[in-house]
Amino acid sequence: MNLDQLEAFVHVAELSSFTRASAILGRTQPALSRLVRQLEVDLRQNLLRRNGRGVVLTEAGKVLLEHSKGILHQVEAAQNALKNLQGTLDGHVRIGLAPSVARFATMALVRGFQTQFPQANITVSEGLSSYLAEWLAMGRIDAAVLYDTGETPLVDKRLLFSEEMFLISKPDAPAPATITLAELARYPLIIPGRLHAIRTLVEMHAAERGVQLNIALEIDAVPPLLDLVDEGYGHAVLPLNAILADPRQRRFRCTRIADPAIRSRVAIATSNQHPLSRLANRAVAMLESEIMPLYAARQQNIDAYLA
Repeated sequence: MNLDQLEAFVHVAELSSFTRASAILGRTQPALSRLVRQLEVDLRQNLLRRNGRGVVLTEAGKVLLEHSKGILHQVEAAQNALKNLQGTLDGHVRIGLAPSVARFATMALVRGFQTQFPQANITVSEGLSSYLAEWLAMGRIDAAVLYDTGETPLVDKRLLFSEEMFLISKPDAPAPATITLAELARYPLIIPGRLHAIRTLVEMHAAERGVQLNIALEIDAVPPLLDLVDEGYGHAVLPLNAILADPRQRRFRCTRIADPAIRSRVAIATSNQHPLSRLANRAVAMLESEIMPLYAARQQNIDAYLA
């Protein structure tokens, strides 16, 4: 197995076509086919299934694709680190952001990066916190801003800020100003699926108090979740940053949860298995310095929303 084989396989797999991969890589289709076939022989696994529309991944191919992206990124990172020794800060940095962070931080992050590192490139990927942790461990991204729901092997995390979670209801819903965590069981909840950090956090607090939640619907994306709350299908448990990001700028009834309060922890995370290049270290420092002022400004909007 060599890097040429992995690069060919990744492009063919992601584009689902030898023809499209050939155009991107500037190699002939027979040359790519030989590289992928030799990789299959070396690994003694069928990685792709050919059909009339192109290729699809086998189960073995799906596993290798995830690891191959990390391997190729780490090779690129090593090359960039060697270049950085010469004093230039060029290369490629990949940052992952949880969806709620991506909505308010992506533009500022890209703008700041291009200003400080004009010779370098940045890729910003959005994903659930559980996926971001996996991508870090596999070396597919350099750093991430994610929700911290506990110990994550192979990943180091540093707290950026915490957010209070509220019971979110439609504006005319009858609800007191404050409820206890035990009283949360009375409300039918529209909540993300089990891979989502918010779901993990809410269920963890409920389990600690022996509270059985009433899950009415599972919706991962926040905008349609808020649509359903607005239509009266149930209630949500979210930080108010999610409400401020509502594209329709609706007002919802926000009830404080107490005894105990539920607070989400947002952290900046890096892999403890893959060293960061000088450029990546600088980018992570910039990421932290850019996001904190943005969050502080949004906190003022939250206070105004609750007033």
